[in-house]
Amino acid sequence: MSFDVAAAAYARFMGVYSEPLASRFVELLQLQPGQRALDVGCGPGVLTARLADRLGVSGVVAIDPSAPFVAATRDRLPGVEVHEGSAERLRFADGVFDLAVAQLVVHFMSDPVTGLAEMARVTRPGGLVAASVWDHAGERGPLTTFWSAVRDVDPRAADESGLPGVREGDLARLFREAGLSDVRSGTLTVTVGFDSFDEWWAPYTMGVGPAGSYVALLDDRARASLEHACRARLPESAFEVDATAWTVTGRA
Repeated sequence: MSFDVAAAAYARFMGVYSEPLASRFVELLQLQPGQRALDVGCGPGVLTARLADRLGVSGVVAIDPSAPFVAATRDRLPGVEVHEGSAERLRFADGVFDLAVAQLVVHFMSDPVTGLAEMARVTRPGGLVAASVWDHAGERGPLTTFWSAVRDVDPRAADESGLPGVREGDLARLFREAGLSDVRSGTLTVTVGFDSFDEWWAPYTMGVGPAGSYVALLDDRARASLEHACRARLPESAFEVDATAWTVTGRA
């Protein structure tokens, strides 16, 4: 699996879902002027941009382990402090942020409980910690059709349904194990339109994330077979995809 890819590739693949999700997710944070926020696993700055719109560039700090994404966020949001690093080892002092947030990140952390505990550590007592992950286990995520087709052609393939936090109640469990209090759960759903099957399929060939890594390892015959299985599930002309994410908030 890799997110060490160009930001433009991510934008075409998951950005079409994460951009509208960020606009919904930021509303849960109840941001107030003067607050200081940390965006953990910022990617190419999708949620970071919404935070900066509300708090100003000086009120937002972002961190991500992918060098291309760090560069993309810096280019997108001049003036925002952006670091390269992991959630499990945040480089900030205790209690220096009013809130710490992670959009579509927890399920890719090497140690989600440690990552969430680190987010709580750098947040002031009583401050907000918030995260979202796609409902891959409930087959309501943006990649449900793709992984369903994969299972038809390769029943032994590992999909994303076993990742941490992607099934009902699991993200909240991770929050509690990390020591967060007042843990609250919900869902957000976004709808994304595609003009054609080819528009939907092309980003899967760019090597982004688990799905892109899976496609990249296929030979030509296996890739054509998977594309055919996906085509059988979707229209050739315009269609929409609904994508639902679990959301959880807690207090440091």
